[in-house]
Amino acid sequence: MALSLLEKAQSWLFRAATALFFAIFQLLWTQRPAASVRKLPPAGNPLLLQSATQLARRIRRKEVSSVEVVQAYIDRIQEVNPFVNAVVKDRFAAALQEAAQVDKLIEEETGGEEVLEDRLPLLGVPLSVKESFSLQGMPLTTGLMSRRGVVAPVDAPPVALLKRAGAVPLGVTNTSELCMWLESHNHLYGVTCNPYDLERIPGGSSGGEGSILAAAGAVVGVGSDIGGSIRIPCFFNGIFGHKTTPGVVSCENQYPPPSGRQMDYLSSGPMCRYAEDLLPMLKIMAGPNAHKLSLNADVDLKKLRFFSIPHDGGSPYTHPVSRELLDIQKKVVERLEADLGVRVQRVCLPELRYSFQIWDTYMGLPDKEGKPPRAFAELMGEPGRPAWALWELLKRMVGKSDHTMPAIMVALLEMTHLSKSSPFIIRQKEELQKKIDELLGTDGVLLYPSHPRVAPKHHHPLFRPFDFAYTGILNILGLPVTQCPLGLGAEGLPLGVQVVAGKLQDRLTLAVALYLEKTFGGWRDPGAK
Repeated sequence: MALSLLEKAQSWLFRAATALFFAIFQLLWTQRPAASVRKLPPAGNPLLLQSATQLARRIRRKEVSSVEVVQAYIDRIQEVNPFVNAVVKDRFAAALQEAAQVDKLIEEETGGEEVLEDRLPLLGVPLSVKESFSLQGMPLTTGLMSRRGVVAPVDAPPVALLKRAGAVPLGVTNTSELCMWLESHNHLYGVTCNPYDLERIPGGSSGGEGSILAAAGAVVGVGSDIGGSIRIPCFFNGIFGHKTTPGVVSCENQYPPPSGRQMDYLSSGPMCRYAEDLLPMLKIMAGPNAHKLSLNADVDLKKLRFFSIPHDGGSPYTHPVSRELLDIQKKVVERLEADLGVRVQRVCLPELRYSFQIWDTYMGLPDKEGKPPRAFAELMGEPGRPAWALWELLKRMVGKSDHTMPAIMVALLEMTHLSKSSPFIIRQKEELQKKIDELLGTDGVLLYPSHPRVAPKHHHPLFRPFDFAYTGILNILGLPVTQCPLGLGAEGLPLGVQVVAGKLQDRLTLAVALYLEKTFGGWRDPGAK
């Protein structure tokens, strides 16, 4: 469906305005010394190049001690964190003590390896945690200056389940301010960098997780996603991540807590370097809800129906998908057809053109009792009065605001919202929901771009603020999605694709992730020669 004249005019005006602001930004912005000339050291310790599944097995078999594995990751974090600024608070001493207890437990276990595997599947394996999750005794600020000193009193349920499975948390990682931007930057902890190019962003809001995992400073981690906050960092950092079907993994004890109807769109899930760790991580994190996903059922890829959508149809709010991302998705289609003997059907869903408007509208809807979501300005002002966005903008211009420019922009955008939702946008979402649910059913898998471009440079998303709509729309549709890396592009930056399935069919996308890792090589060490 071609763009209307009005939509073409909107697109032209939007891009002209962003181009003008970007030109002003380039004139005024004092560039930091080029960090991209510095390359991360390679991951030299062989323990850093094994999956969590492999490490847990070796620890159970006493081929390596948990202390050795945990120390290897501590050493790696200390080596790379000065470059990427991903881990914002560590608990290394406690982690080594816990690892020693693991080794003692294994020595004293009389039931054999099978008993340990069944009861403690991640026994002795290091874990990183997004700072917005409660990890007992660790900060819980999401980069908000006024929350400096706030410490989590308990563990969030997914973290507690992972610890109960034997995982050893090493620390917490950086986020965007209040987890509402695709660059992990705040005035409390600073800027996190992409390990493939330190002048690039690692994504957000789980950008600290994506960065430290890609830098081989962690093997598995925990993220949350309400607009792409797992998938965008996984894409930009060349690792795997899974946005679960909403309601399966608990989202309690996170900050900021969802309000309005946002719980319907928020998902917590695993992030990791190796695809084989996704399923066991999800089984643990889902806890009592794991049975809903039938994760033990076999998946025959040759019996699945595959679809591909190369772009959103030309939204005026998003930039066109780059040629190299279109090409890599086309290669995935070709390999699926050649290797599996399936036919991948190209699909066009015109409603995707309104992805940003749909996400923005539904994020603002009230809950079942009619209570609207909490204003972003209120969260910015905690524990006092709501922040005044215009005043914060003036303060920011003279370097006096405690808030980042993206947070101020979100608060300003919030001021423009209409009190009543657009009936047209509601209809577009309902039609899109109907079409995609019918398309995917219980055996369909869809390929969809993760983002229009590879990881941008620091602060550049300010001039492409709505490109996250490629991920955000799938939150509103309530679908499970696995982000899969597909090698490196022309600039040495990760490529990737979203793999989408019907509700509660998470196991299908996890199975495709294993195939894509084998076919395209999975994670690449950013420090490799």
